[in-house]
Order: sequence, then C-alpha cells, then structure tokens
Amino acid sequence: RNSYSYGAGTEGSGAARPAQLKELLSTTERVVQEVDSVEYGLTDIQEYYANTGGLKKAAENNSAKGAGAQVGISIVEAFQEEVEPKELEETLRMEYRTKLLNPVWADAMRRQGSGGVYEVSTRMTAMIGWAGTCGFQEEFVFDGAAQTYALDANMADHLRNANPEAFRNIIKRMLEASGRGMWNPSEEVLEKLQELYSEAEDEVEGVNI
Repeated sequence: RNSYSYGAGTEGSGAARPAQLKELLSTTERVVQEVDSVEYGLTDIQEYYANTGGLKKAAENNSAKGAGAQVGISIVEAFQEEVEPKELEETLRMEYRTKLLNPVWADAMRRQGSGGVYEVSTRMTAMIGWAGTCGFQEEFVFDGAAQTYALDANMADHLRNANPEAFRNIIKRMLEASGRGMWNPSEEVLEKLQELYSEAEDEVEGVNI
C-alpha cells in the first residue's frame, strides 16, 4: 500500500511506483518515527509496529547490502521540551516498564473493567508485532506480563470475568510468543497458560463444564 506516489499528473488517485519504492528501500539505513502525543505510545496502537516495524523489515529485505542487513529505528518524542532521538529498543523498554509491567498501571486497568482488559490485550498484540518486525524479544517483558496477568490467579480471574475475549487474546499472544520462539517459558508456565487458554476459549464459546 506504500508503493503509490501523489503529485502532478496523477489526477488525485496516485500512481503505483513499486520499482522506485524498492530503490529507496535498498539504500535505507535508518527509519525515523515521530511520536507527537503522550496519549499514544509505541505499544498503544498497531500503526507503529505495523508501519514503522514493517518499513524496517521491508528495508532489510530489499537492502543493497544483501542478506543480514540491519536497519535501525530512531524514535523522536516531539512532545517533550528537549527532543533527542532514542533507539527503538530503549523506548520500548521504558514503555513496557511504565505501562504493561507497572503494578500501578496494571491495577488501574483492573479497576477499569472490560476496557482495561482490552488495553492489556492490545499491548500483548503489540509485543508480538514488535518481536516479529524488529526482533524485540526480551525475556523480562514476556516473563513479567505472564506473572502479572496470567499466573496471578486473582488478576487472571478478574480479567477473564470482565472481558473473556480480550483475556483469551492475552493468553493466546503468550502462547504464540512461545510457539514462534520469541519467548522461552518453563514447561510449568507453558502448561498453565495452555490450561488458562482452554478455559477462556470454553467461556467465550459458551461451553459449560
């Protein structure tokens, strides 16, 4: 969808120029993403990992340097008084620590009910998105998420009751991370997650046990 350009002679509908896009990608060494609002961070909405992460992957796949080429990502948080580009990994670590893995944030989502569970679910999907496009696969993030939202029985029960479908997605993303080699949980943790997913799926599908 990014292979169209617009301007004089395109009559408002744009013109497909995939060859030119590939040529630009072949010389791309760094992608820059501006974040201009405190309301939406890199793990809040899919556009960041889908577009920025996807662009990084596309540039690496089309790099003139060949297989193994690495393209960096700089994050510019334009809402701050002093703007200094940061590496993607540094920004993601900070976001995960201040939101998803922050006990205060987790409790706030718990108290919000269905909407809060959805917010947690969205960030779990973003974890897979960043891992898949940019290789951000740090164990502490997955470990912390599992401990907070799945292995804590009281939290898990509350999330499942408040929004069964979102809770199912939370567990599903953890299992996906393990299945795709993004995370290496213990067998005990993996079995517990599989049990939780089965229970959540039964509840969503209306199966009475």
